[in-house]
Amino acid sequence: MAEKTQIQLEYTVNCSPKVLFNRLSTASGLTEWFADDVRVKGNLFTFIWGDASQTAEKKIHRENKMVRFEWVGDDADELYFEFIINQDDLTNDVSLTIIDFAEEDEIHETSNLWDTQVSKLKHLLGS
Repeated sequence: MAEKTQIQLEYTVNCSPKVLFNRLSTASGLTEWFADDVRVKGNLFTFIWGDASQTAEKKIHRENKMVRFEWVGDDADELYFEFIINQDDLTNDVSLTIIDFAEEDEIHETSNLWDTQVSKLKHLLGS
């Protein structure tokens, strides 16, 4: 497996951290914008896109702040994706930081995919 590079993306989201967190941490919320279907068994989330599926374990869950999913399986290589919610103390602006990993030659493609998915999320939230 090729070496993967961590990427970090940040988006402004016009909604409360609580509403956003629900869309990032629950099967029903993730199904609305991230995957075609999400099935949960304990802390294992199976994300389904068409005929493909991938399973991740929810490793970190900080209410209204962040959630981390670590991929499981032979090719997972202990990589994860993470959602972090930040709220500016002065302006109350809410931002979403996404941390993911991609192979060097796929960073642009992965970033574009997140842009598309977050655009769906923002539309869903009326943001």
